[in-house]
Amino acid sequence: MLVVTLVTFGIFFAIPKLTGTDPATMYVGKQADAAAIEGIRQKLGLSEPILVQFWKFVTGIFLGRDYTGGGTSEHCPMPCFGYSFRSDRLVWELLRDRIPVTLALAAGACVLWVLGGVATGVVSALKRGSLWDRSAMTVALAGVSLPIYFTGLLSLAVFSYGLGWVDGQWVDFAEDPVAWFSGLILPWITLAFLYAAMYARLTRATMLEILGEDYIRTARAKGLREPVVIGKHAMRSTMTPILTILGMDLGALVGGAILTETTFNLPGLGQAAVKGIGERDLPLILGVTLIAATAVVVANLVVDLLYAVIDPRVRLS
Repeated sequence: MLVVTLVTFGIFFAIPKLTGTDPATMYVGKQADAAAIEGIRQKLGLSEPILVQFWKFVTGIFLGRDYTGGGTSEHCPMPCFGYSFRSDRLVWELLRDRIPVTLALAAGACVLWVLGGVATGVVSALKRGSLWDRSAMTVALAGVSLPIYFTGLLSLAVFSYGLGWVDGQWVDFAEDPVAWFSGLILPWITLAFLYAAMYARLTRATMLEILGEDYIRTARAKGLREPVVIGKHAMRSTMTPILTILGMDLGALVGGAILTETTFNLPGLGQAAVKGIGERDLPLILGVTLIAATAVVVANLVVDLLYAVIDPRVRLS
């Protein structure tokens, strides 16, 4: 996290100086006068040494900081990711209400793609070469190949605009749980379709390799029932690579599913990132980047700890 923070901060604050660009001009409009630029420079402390700026930025995340300059003062409580001068609000205030949307999208889709993808992959491996295997892998190939903005718009056209089964609009859970579920079911299925296809192919390939191992043949020779052989012995080894990529995928999605949120107009972190890029709102982009990096680090830490639960050969030491 320290390396990610240092690199990200350098991209937004150090590199512009090295290229001869005044960072203060990146926070104001094109028609801003010299007085406005100087006020931004004082308020953000851009005239201070870069290491001092970085130290204030890092301590601000954990302790908060004050932005003083131009005759105004703004306190940024922890976690302080900066101050957006485009919207005249603190970055954390802009992102705080968007995090539950992204978490709901990622969690719901994750349940669907893990259950669907792993189950499909296991059945395809057990029925290798059958009609089910060939059909499932063809659908999986289509799922990997088709982009989100195509399957998302197609699902909206068919199930929302055509059949009218769902309205496709985001509603807060506290306002109407049924409408909340209705607004997320298409994004869940669309996002899960992409990832379930990849997980099905990975599960099938891993399961086929494990079924040829000596300990599987030994378990069958001892007379163990097939569900026990598959569920207790083969699945444990199969889940190790699946758990590895699950940590990466889920952590990345918590940082914002940009295409899905943009296609379905979900007010999550991904949509905030697109908005920040379009408006050149650098503090907003910086905040989304750090939240995404934190999610990836935490997800991988959890995965490392779960290795010992799934695979008894792994021991925490």
